[in-house]
Amino acid sequence: MAVQAVPLVLIHGHPFDRTMWNPQLEAFSAARRVIAPDLRGYGASPASPAITRFEQFADDIRTLLDDLKVETFVLAGLSMGGQIVMDFYRRFPDRVRGLVLADTFPAADTAEGVRVRHATADRLLREGMGGYADDVLEKMVAPYADARVKAHVHGMMTATSPQGAAAALRARAARPDYRELLTTVTVPALVVVGSDDTFTPVSDAEAMHAALPDSTFHVIEATAHMPNLERPKEFNEALDQFLARVDLRP
Repeated sequence: MAVQAVPLVLIHGHPFDRTMWNPQLEAFSAARRVIAPDLRGYGASPASPAITRFEQFADDIRTLLDDLKVETFVLAGLSMGGQIVMDFYRRFPDRVRGLVLADTFPAADTAEGVRVRHATADRLLREGMGGYADDVLEKMVAPYADARVKAHVHGMMTATSPQGAAAALRARAARPDYRELLTTVTVPALVVVGSDDTFTPVSDAEAMHAALPDSTFHVIEATAHMPNLERPKEFNEALDQFLARVDLRP
């Protein structure tokens, strides 16, 4: 009997869109159903009504997958996308066959983190996305990243709606702490992180790996916050091995 390939759902980070997953869409779409939505307020999705609660992202994903008649799937997310993945699992665990948590962290924001998110949201509404994109580009991807990757990442950031991005930042500032949740996860997980990520360092990924009951851990060398774009071959190899394992589970 042929192994049934589990659908793969890819959740982008902030302030990006579904095209951040282009290397994974190209690599995996021939063998399985791959769904990479634009989150509310990002990409081609409308910015209004704006996100006011972080868990609305999970509700939107559930509604989309219901409409597509995708019942169970591997759910993968990077950075904010990884936190949305955790929130989705918190609320709809029976839908998830496996988790992929890339360059993300489970803790709630500190008081300083909340202040910074609100200040950044204010800045985006006041100035637009350009200055912010310039400031964070070489933290999103490494300074030594390929120029085409830098251009893609900068283009995604500057194309994002300031209103959508600001609303998501404010909702994200109030999200819950997922650390206890990770210890209760009953499906396999893959934890991936770039070796030079300063937003979510390797130590954060190691802590998630330690908390999850059944997880695989990969550090992608010579990358920063977006290893799926900076080193797609290495990222895809780790993801492919994980997906093959999930496919074989009853």
